[in-house]
Amino acid sequence: MDLNKDVKYIKGVGPNRVQLLNKLGIFTLKDLITYYPRTYEDRSKPKAIAECVNGDEVLIEVIACGRVSEVRLKGKTMQRLLVRDETGSCTITWFNQSYLKSKFEVGQKYKFYGKITNNFGKVTMTSPVYDDKGTNFNTGKIIPLYPLTYQLSQNVLRRIMESGLAEIEGKLQETLPDYLLENYHLEGINEATKEIHFPKELKDFEIARKRFVFEELLSTQLALLQLKNSYRNDEKGISFDKNVKMSDVINKLPFQLTKAQLRVLEEIDCNMEAETSMNRLLQGDVGSGKTVVAMCAAYKAVKCGYQAAIMAPTAILATQHLENFEKTLKELDIRCELLISGISKKKKEELLERLANGEIDILIGTHAIIEENVVFKNLGLVVTDEQHRFGVKQRTKIAEKGKNPDVLVMTATPIPRTLALILYGDLDISIIDELPPNRKKIETFAVNKKMTERVNGFIEKQIKDGRQAYIVCPLVEENEELDLKSVEELYENYQKEVFPQYKVEYIHGKMRPKQKDEIMERFKLGKIDILISTTVIEVGVDVPNSNIMVIENAERFGLAQLHQLRGRVGRGDYQSYCILKYEGKGETVRERMKVMCSTNDGFVISEKDLELRGSGDFFGTMQHGLPEFKIANLFEDMPILKSVQAIAMQILEEDPKLEKQKNILLNDLVKDKFMKRIEL
Repeated sequence: MDLNKDVKYIKGVGPNRVQLLNKLGIFTLKDLITYYPRTYEDRSKPKAIAECVNGDEVLIEVIACGRVSEVRLKGKTMQRLLVRDETGSCTITWFNQSYLKSKFEVGQKYKFYGKITNNFGKVTMTSPVYDDKGTNFNTGKIIPLYPLTYQLSQNVLRRIMESGLAEIEGKLQETLPDYLLENYHLEGINEATKEIHFPKELKDFEIARKRFVFEELLSTQLALLQLKNSYRNDEKGISFDKNVKMSDVINKLPFQLTKAQLRVLEEIDCNMEAETSMNRLLQGDVGSGKTVVAMCAAYKAVKCGYQAAIMAPTAILATQHLENFEKTLKELDIRCELLISGISKKKKEELLERLANGEIDILIGTHAIIEENVVFKNLGLVVTDEQHRFGVKQRTKIAEKGKNPDVLVMTATPIPRTLALILYGDLDISIIDELPPNRKKIETFAVNKKMTERVNGFIEKQIKDGRQAYIVCPLVEENEELDLKSVEELYENYQKEVFPQYKVEYIHGKMRPKQKDEIMERFKLGKIDILISTTVIEVGVDVPNSNIMVIENAERFGLAQLHQLRGRVGRGDYQSYCILKYEGKGETVRERMKVMCSTNDGFVISEKDLELRGSGDFFGTMQHGLPEFKIANLFEDMPILKSVQAIAMQILEEDPKLEKQKNILLNDLVKDKFMKRIEL
């Protein structure tokens, strides 16, 4: 049995469906069977009609009292079927499904599953799922519901899943050692795989899920701890001179550092002076002052005779860092340079030569720094900014340009501390949990589409006062073409109809980096009044004059992402505003909008985001260079996570490289689940 077999060869797939499955990340048989349901509907136990409560989703087992009748309404048809059981009757309705007229036979028994409306004893059910006579594909059991892409129905995916499971039934190789299965009462892989997709009882699914969550979290923990231990066990790092004081820089700054910044600098200072290499994550909300901390660390490295590399995800952000560093460090006789892909060949050659000779103290740049021809004379400190844009592999690559340099990773994605310890198990963690005192709170309002005219009037008032605005486009599934279309449509609307008198521009991820940088530069210089954008503006360029952001279809974004986007305004002296335009009346949507309006604290927001959305959306592979969790939900599964952390530490204490016979399966699991993907 080949788990790497292409999914197109599985019964029921075919050439059209294979593309839809690929969109879901399902390419192989293994991907298919590990594509877990997001929830289940219990359609196993019928309910008596008399017991059905308004709004219930239930299964009823009934007899058809007559044929399906059809009524014509404005431009559509409605089909009706009267059914009954021993306790009462129910009218079932459908719309525009004329083929149903000959579907049901009088006096025959059928099962229907759907939502009940019970108005004063008159019971109806609209558009239920049902099974043909004598079958039970849709009813009479617990039904898995999968995350889907447009055009692929639950029924089709369930049939494909059944075919896939039939191929592997009883043949899967166990991935966890016997001692873990026994000690922690975990179900075997074959049984668990079957029960996670098609459980007979809900308790069966819970038993299966516990096994897979345990396995997923354990493999992640083992991999991260091994990474951390490999740093610890390497040859000695650089021990920077205790006599070089960061206060030389701090005293030159035109503002006072916050207590949190000073605390973090103390942690970094101790790390840098120690004999082991620093591998530290610096977490701080948007605008909390992480760049200054990096500058102080770079100063210490340079004054101890080393060079520093600062890596940013975009050219414009790298340029912004250069301006900030030069403003303060020039006076202290430190030479900073910029390396981005846009510079001329001649200038680049000259820069690389000076870098290799040690004539450049701090090199600030983009991915260009990773290139092989970039050689440092004596690299002592590596800082990567916005770490979620760089995988672990890239972090390692730049660190290899020095002899065990210290590494500082900065991220503006606030993650609750308990989770940060898990996600960045290979790094020590510092958190700047306070904003500079002069930062004005960004006023946030959640409005529905009816308020569009008022919102446009407010934007106009701000522009007349000399300010600039961001308009952020909604996310359209995970489809770049559609995202692009929505940006261009919004741009046309704003430029031609809403604000023809102002300079409107748009920016999106498909543009070449140079083009994006040019647009952001023009926006920064005030040559653009309104910038329509996808989430590419999330990674931050300071445009102090832009003080208003409107986010279209805010309900489609996670809270953490809304918070990141909001952080693009409020960078200057003006009162800033974020307007969330949302659709939908669901409880969760309202709750999320309320959170955004009531707090500017990224850590509070990320806790709430995790609680409301679960970790699947919260941590993508893209963001953290980690494999995405397929089944674990870090909010719900915190108890398993904590116990797994302790188990992982115990296992590695006894067997640091997982070489013992009893841990061979764990070694394979870690390599398979983690190491291949961490190199992305």
